[in-house]
Amino acid sequence: MKIAIIPARGGSKRIPRKNIKLFHGKPMIAYSIDTALASGCFDKVIVSTDDQEIADVAKQYGASVPFWRPAKIADDYSTTMDVMQHAIEWCEQQGWDIELVCCLYATAPFVTSDYLIEGYNKLQTEDDVEFVFSAATFSFPIQRAFKVSGEGAVSMFDPTQELVRSQDLETAYHDAGQFYWGRKTAFLECKSIFSPHSRIVLLPRCRVQDIDTQEDWDFAEALFSLL
Repeated sequence: MKIAIIPARGGSKRIPRKNIKLFHGKPMIAYSIDTALASGCFDKVIVSTDDQEIADVAKQYGASVPFWRPAKIADDYSTTMDVMQHAIEWCEQQGWDIELVCCLYATAPFVTSDYLIEGYNKLQTEDDVEFVFSAATFSFPIQRAFKVSGEGAVSMFDPTQELVRSQDLETAYHDAGQFYWGRKTAFLECKSIFSPHSRIVLLPRCRVQDIDTQEDWDFAEALFSLL
């Protein structure tokens, strides 16, 4: 059995009610639900929430909300892995034979079913792979990163890279923050995602945007309108 878990607590601080705030006329979480259902990858699409309004919106768009997330894993200090483990354990208590799980974030309006399917196929075809997640390249060489001290002085994190040509610097990647396919046991054993047992689905940078602040939200809406 393959399930999608969409974590969506009600207590977002920086963007209040972020998970169900209208984004181009549709609740934010609806994009993730619609994409999960359209992919055909899942036997169940489940939203893990502690909030009645989020639950109602999730059900309206076709997701299941079969349990309430406990308060102890619905605060600012709870991790995604906490939420995933709780959801998987609940499903197993119902007698469901879970094999593969996908954590799909509620604030991922740029995710598409093609990328979810690609991630599923990678996890299926490589026996030694535990996780497959979305990623993108940095738009600027991270080797050229620098810091500014309290007095305003500038210094590179790695001064040895200052004179290296850009084309000779190794490409660096970052988590795109959209989805994380994994084997059930990998989530339950809390294995590291950023490890040799993981693979990536590479996304174009135009489909990647964290949405944590109002500025992020405004930029995401502008970017979405161009796609």
